[in-house]
Amino acid sequence: MMNHTSKTEKDDATLFSAELARTVLNSLSAHIAILDENGVILETNTAWRNYADKSGMPDDYDDRGSNYLAVCDATTGSESDDARKVAEGIRAVLRGDLEEFLYDYPCHSEDGPHWYYLRAIRMSGPGPIRVVASHEEITVLKLTEEALRKSQEALIEQKQSLEEANIAMKVLLKQREEDKLELEKKVLNNVKDLVLPYVEKLKNSRLKGKDRTLVDIVDTHLQDIISPLLQRFSNAKILLTPQEMHVASLVKDGKTSKEIADVLNVSETTVNFHRKNLRVKFGLRNKRTNLRSYLLSISQ
Repeated sequence: MMNHTSKTEKDDATLFSAELARTVLNSLSAHIAILDENGVILETNTAWRNYADKSGMPDDYDDRGSNYLAVCDATTGSESDDARKVAEGIRAVLRGDLEEFLYDYPCHSEDGPHWYYLRAIRMSGPGPIRVVASHEEITVLKLTEEALRKSQEALIEQKQSLEEANIAMKVLLKQREEDKLELEKKVLNNVKDLVLPYVEKLKNSRLKGKDRTLVDIVDTHLQDIISPLLQRFSNAKILLTPQEMHVASLVKDGKTSKEIADVLNVSETTVNFHRKNLRVKFGLRNKRTNLRSYLLSISQ
């Protein structure tokens, strides 16, 4: 009597365990099939069967007993390559070459694109070889990855466009600066050759008081016009005499008037005269403005 009770309890426990396992299997969202050592489907869960119904299979269709590997091997068309890789991976798990096989693949339908993640793992424990093959839909993840990829590509394109625009802007700015410098030189050369000689002649001629005043005004305003163009030492060379250039270079080097006079073999009075002319040509009317500091600033 005791043995009969014990056997009954054991059978009840086994039934409960099997029922619990089936309940758990059916509660999972992944499409799951359990395969034997030959790839034959022994059991499927609710999600697997629902997918079969959704795919257009008859209501009484049952995958159990069909060979999953044979179905993969027989697949043709655009899905054949993925099916072949899946079959190879599951066979590797069945042989024990792999503990786990992972693979994601597309499986698009009329309602839109779909992707799935296959995980094939060999069941542990004694008994015959069994493999659990689960297919989890990862369409949302794939679409998110695709959106992220496109976003990154767009950012890269924008970055390249900005870099190209930046390069183009630098080229334009450089060209503009070169054009500006060329224009400044042209203006200064024209003033030097076509205007200043006649102003100088007028200043040296015997003019009456009113005429002398007018010439001085013209000369002053002319200096005001050209002095902003002398913000570069290369431009300043156009209007400076050779002697003034020597003096300017030595002043810039920090030499005193006496030292400059010794170097140029002229009197200190002559050096001071040239220094005064330099200040006039550069428009430095403020006596507190240091000539050397100014020369250094336009030499940068």
